[in-house]
Amino acid sequence: MHPLGGKAPAFYLCTMRRENFLEKKLQERREQDAFRSLRLPAGKTDLCSNDYLGIIHYGLLETSEAHWLKHGSGGSRLLAGNDVLTESTEQLLAAFHQAETGLLYNSGYDANLGLLSSVPQRGDTVIYDQLSHASIRDGIRLSFAQSFSFRHNDLEDLERRLQAATGTVFVVTESVFSMDGDQAPLVEMLVLCERYHARLIVDEAHATGVIGERGEGLVQQLQLQDRIFARVVTFGKAVGCHGAIVLGSKLLRDYLINFSRSFIYTTALPQSAIRAIRDAYALFPGMKKERALLGSLINLFQSAKLPFDKLVSHTPIQVVIIPGNEQVKAVATRLQDAGMDVRPILYPTVPKGGERLRIVLHAFNTEAEVAKLIELLQ
Repeated sequence: MHPLGGKAPAFYLCTMRRENFLEKKLQERREQDAFRSLRLPAGKTDLCSNDYLGIIHYGLLETSEAHWLKHGSGGSRLLAGNDVLTESTEQLLAAFHQAETGLLYNSGYDANLGLLSSVPQRGDTVIYDQLSHASIRDGIRLSFAQSFSFRHNDLEDLERRLQAATGTVFVVTESVFSMDGDQAPLVEMLVLCERYHARLIVDEAHATGVIGERGEGLVQQLQLQDRIFARVVTFGKAVGCHGAIVLGSKLLRDYLINFSRSFIYTTALPQSAIRAIRDAYALFPGMKKERALLGSLINLFQSAKLPFDKLVSHTPIQVVIIPGNEQVKAVATRLQDAGMDVRPILYPTVPKGGERLRIVLHAFNTEAEVAKLIELLQ
């Protein structure tokens, strides 16, 4: 029967037959209790977004200038989409992050894809932390280099991989990991990279805005910026807007302009997005009170005794391990019913047995809300 009643038209049945292969894969997800669907905000306590400092929550980037800014760029940067505002913003961001220069991308995903697919060449080696973000993995997959993962934050395993590497060698990691909330041992990793003449690439997505006196990220907090080959800084988390920048040398920037497909073959960010980035960088470095409040909530949650395994994290990302898709979804539903917007992270996004609640704390959350969350998890 057709969904609207009556006999199904021939074209509808034909379409269904052509798309049976899609239904088969979706059914596998349902059987794993891992089927995803979109949901709308429901007025619950936000414990899932990446708006760590509350820039989006409080509408801090809403400006009166928006009416005259262009909301389309007219083409790629190499055609009609470049302007003075964009280039001056790249210089501003590079100066803040103490880099020689930088190149803006439309998103963090585009930045990792463009950097990692174009720079490593055939015969080179890419070694990446096994918990690296999907955008890192996808970028590596599109390159012609050979690639190997190393056990999460395991320096001995990294060194073993470095000893066997050939060609130009790149080591890739996140500074703060999006699913565990822990930090990479960047100092020790850099020592190994320099010993084996490898180039270190660091994704600072979840560190920017949160780590450092001015939210500059872990690399600068550790004063390693002059020894890093490239950093990817994204704006969709604590910075509260959209886009990303690859920071590095002028030579790297020129190379990406010429060979990075996700930069070359896409419409450039519009002026409205560039203005939001500039406004955010004028704002978040001074949000010391918000970073302090966030730190106190992190300490409160870390000190709580729970009947589940809780990962050690000194970042806004707090993780409670509840193995099994069905089990973790049940706990998440209980929290949702109590007004707490906490989302379960299911297999296959995380390894089987590592299913979890990914709890995100924000400067706008209160101690009472975190206390309620802890009580509900008891």
